[in-house]
Amino acid sequence: MGKYLDPRADLTFKKIFGEHKHLVISLLNAFLPLEDNERVESIEYWPADKIPDRTEAEKYSIVDVCCKDNKQREFIVEMQMTWTDSFKKRVLLNASKAYVAQTKKGMVYESLQPVYALNFVNAEFMKEVEGYYHYYHLVHDKYTDQVIDGLHLIFVELPKFKPQTMAEKKMQVLWLRFLTEINENTQEVPAELLESAEVSEALEIVERAAFNDEEMRTYDKFWDSISSYRTLMYGLEKDVEQRMKQADQAMKQADQAMKQAEQKAEQAEQTMKQAEQKAEQADQTMKQADQTMKQAAQTMKQAEQTMKQAEQKVEQEKIITVRRMKAKGYAAQDISEITGLTVDEIEKL
Repeated sequence: MGKYLDPRADLTFKKIFGEHKHLVISLLNAFLPLEDNERVESIEYWPADKIPDRTEAEKYSIVDVCCKDNKQREFIVEMQMTWTDSFKKRVLLNASKAYVAQTKKGMVYESLQPVYALNFVNAEFMKEVEGYYHYYHLVHDKYTDQVIDGLHLIFVELPKFKPQTMAEKKMQVLWLRFLTEINENTQEVPAELLESAEVSEALEIVERAAFNDEEMRTYDKFWDSISSYRTLMYGLEKDVEQRMKQADQAMKQADQAMKQAEQKAEQAEQTMKQAEQKAEQADQTMKQADQTMKQAAQTMKQAEQTMKQAEQKVEQEKIITVRRMKAKGYAAQDISEITGLTVDEIEKL
């Protein structure tokens, strides 16, 4: 077994920062966005009845230390072992509650002091953003120097931290190395950590030998609970992921069916247009045929009229011819044979 216990656990974190005021002061000054004249000098821990209530799941996933300094500024330090999408809102809610809890009847609002929520998160929740340090506060959207001093929310993504030389943030780097590098597998502590009095003291606090059997059972139970919670969350995430995939597949199938229905509707519409065009063409053909029939009938009438006129002319010519032949003395019988008229018809002319 290793010499040290993991400082992120409930038992160890609270032993370091919940029982040693100078260590939590060092942590706060290393991470809070404070000017030199605003640094935390002394603190008092919150009474137990002021600590925010936790759900059963949060009891095992959230480790917190709450305190206020001599300026009455309030600080909530949390170690979030697992990430959920609602975590930011819960942090905002608890910080808001702490801010509102300062109010008293007849008080002057100017006396309200800011609340700082410092949150260490053992997960990457802003993968699209570089950097592990995220600071939220009330700032004018155009004039960033205009700030409403009230709620300050700081989130530190521990998995994103990579050791580097940062002289102006030396203690921040050392505390992050302590929180991310020290665990049950640590065989040798980096010299840089031992050179810091505060971190060196924190290392002594998390030495395995400093814990009795009951405390070790509590420590092991904490990690068992975290493992169970992570297993549960992993199962839920897989189930949600599977359901999302099924829903996505169903959406794709529905979209494909919709596209096919639209294509069939377009084809049907095209067929209808073609049918309408053919109907219009047939109607036009019928109209043209009707017109042709009318023209043919007119032509027939004209032909009949012409035939009648021709027949009348022939009859007139016959009459004239008969009369001429009679005038020249032709016999009626001869005229009948030549013209085709009967003798009676010839004699009447």
